[in-house]
Amino acid sequence: MANYNHVVYVVLFMALVVVTPRATKAAVTCGTMATSLAPCLDYLERGSGQGAPPGGCCSGIRSLNSAAQTTPDRQMVCKCLKSAAKAMPNVNLGLASSIPSKCGVNIPYKLDPSTDCST
Repeated sequence: MANYNHVVYVVLFMALVVVTPRATKAAVTCGTMATSLAPCLDYLERGSGQGAPPGGCCSGIRSLNSAAQTTPDRQMVCKCLKSAAKAMPNVNLGLASSIPSKCGVNIPYKLDPSTDCST
C-alpha cells in the first residue's frame, strides 16, 4: 500500500509540473526601448516649441507599443522608462507623459516616475 501512495504522489506532482504555467520572460528589453525612443530625446530635452513630437519619435512610440503586448513586456518598458527618467535629469517629464497622446498611442499606464510598474 505504501508503494501505491508513493506512485500517486509522483503522478500528482508530475501533473502539477505539466499544468503549472511557466513564468513569461519579457521580449522587450531596455535596449529595444532605448532604440525606439532615441528620436524623442531632443524633443524631451528642448521641447521643440512643445508642438508635435518628430515623426521618428511617434514611429518609435508606435513600434514599442506594438512590441509590448504582454504584461511582462509592459512592465519591462515601465521599469526602463523609470530608470531612463532618473538617469536623464534634463528630460521634461510633462512632455514625456504627453508624447503618447500626441502620437495617437494609448498606453495602459501613466508615464510618471511614481508609477508602480508591478501593477
